[in-house]
Amino acid sequence: MTTHNELRLLPWSGPEGNPCYLSTEGSGGYLSRLADNTEAVQLDMAAELLEHALEVLGDGEMEANELRLLAMDMAGALRDVRRVAISRGHRLPPADHPACEGGDEGSRLLG
Repeated sequence: MTTHNELRLLPWSGPEGNPCYLSTEGSGGYLSRLADNTEAVQLDMAAELLEHALEVLGDGEMEANELRLLAMDMAGALRDVRRVAISRGHRLPPADHPACEGGDEGSRLLG
């Protein structure tokens, strides 16, 4: 665990849709635990939505409005999961092997 202050991307947006950050010195504080719990809920909801989408799309009997609503829900879940991935990626310790330095495709996708 690092002992210096770091900014953590929180799993929610500010009032105008801007990202929210928390200045931390670890992961034991109230807001860090709240963010961890919120991330877990967001990931669980995304998994449930994905299961639902696969079932609904598999039957082939969706109307345009239902499909549009499902797409909006999926886009929101993808936004949340992406934010969680970015936040967790920033908190990973630096890699010790050269394969992750400079040209890591994962960091390009998340950054």
